[in-house]
Amino acid sequence: MGQKWCRQERVKGGADVTIEIGLAGWGDHDDLYEAGTKPGDKLKVYGEHFPVVEVDSTFYAIQSRDRFAKWVQDTRDSLQFVVKAYGGMTGHQRGGSGKGEQGDMAEAFKRMLEPAIESGRLTAVLFQYPPWFDCNSHHVKLLKYTKQRMEGIPCALEFRHASWFEGEMRERTLAFMEEEGWIHGVCDEPQAGMGSIPTVLKATTRDVTIVRMHGRNVAGWNAASAPNWREVRYLYRYSEAELTEWRDKLIELERQCGRVCVIFNNNSGGDAADNAKELMEMLGQKRPDGSDPIAQPSPPDVEQLELF
Repeated sequence: MGQKWCRQERVKGGADVTIEIGLAGWGDHDDLYEAGTKPGDKLKVYGEHFPVVEVDSTFYAIQSRDRFAKWVQDTRDSLQFVVKAYGGMTGHQRGGSGKGEQGDMAEAFKRMLEPAIESGRLTAVLFQYPPWFDCNSHHVKLLKYTKQRMEGIPCALEFRHASWFEGEMRERTLAFMEEEGWIHGVCDEPQAGMGSIPTVLKATTRDVTIVRMHGRNVAGWNAASAPNWREVRYLYRYSEAELTEWRDKLIELERQCGRVCVIFNNNSGGDAADNAKELMEMLGQKRPDGSDPIAQPSPPDVEQLELF
């Protein structure tokens, strides 16, 4: 597959900054859609607002090639895809699976990706590992094996265990990612013990860095046993000051690698789309359809006076 996936045109922000901003998923952001929009039409509308989307349904099940082909065909050519790796490939299913089964899953996953690869619209596959995936030699071997199985496809790596970045392991982890060709999945997330990682502003590939904005809800981050944990874990709205701080961090990352892809995942309270558009505006960006990120309200209709 070579470098066919690599994008030829890039969405640029202010001061020639190549930063692409989007959301995790497209079904949960009600403010983007007019009332009555059919679920099957939402991704097409989404592509008018943002240049990149994270496909998260693939984490729960490997989708069919035909379904992915429809996502590609139904959307504008500017829309890029970050595709979340299937949970069975990242150890989210406790007990794991053998190498043979892992290989079968990887092959099925790669077949699913073909429409995005062939159209040049795949930014990366995101391998997000669980909080119990700590830094040890066995897990390093698993990462090497996974990268080999995904040869020719850009892969991003996101950890959820602090041991990968503790002390001297920080530089060793980054060096490993560079050597193996893993795209660094930089995170903004609550600092809530070993089950979270710090923000590490370091690109590990020359082509792209992926940043995921999870919010900073410390109380909800480790509440996986709570019945409503999905509703509270990503419940957070970034302030203007926090977004301004991240604007500067993104420009620094762009200097290191040339392109940064930002995914807002603070979806629980419907804040992701608003925060993403605020950041686009800070960077002087337009929507893919050419309009301003934050739409201005239309002036009220003024009834013309009848003079005669």
